[in-house]
Amino acid sequence: MRGEFRHNIDAKGRLIFPARLRDSLGESFIVAKGLDNCLFVYSSRAWAEFEEMIRRQPLAKSRKMQRFFCASAAECEPDAQGRILIPQNLRDYAGITKDVTIIGLQGRAEIWDTDRWNDYNSDMTSDVIAEAMEDMGV
Repeated sequence: MRGEFRHNIDAKGRLIFPARLRDSLGESFIVAKGLDNCLFVYSSRAWAEFEEMIRRQPLAKSRKMQRFFCASAAECEPDAQGRILIPQNLRDYAGITKDVTIIGLQGRAEIWDTDRWNDYNSDMTSDVIAEAMEDMGV
């Protein structure tokens, strides 16, 4: 999955999810709270792997992650028009009101309020990226 897509969310909380990403995610997928006040989107298989990774950790280490990610998770199935319903609690968490940016990131997608996405990207200078690449040994 890769790419950046701009859409609007309607008053009922429905969002047209890009066909290119839907094809990678399958017939239904999981939307949950993500980091940086965005929403994470996983295929059902990738979500099961993510949950298993958390489950393998001692409860003392994993309980906050379980509560953060699993309690917010919602299964979404696109309708005939390719729309998914984003639950109100997830829209509130991500600050999503109208303009939405959906990005593909290898094994998952993210849903952002467009203003937050633009603000996040304004801090991403080539120097910041170069430093991150150096830290990774790239």
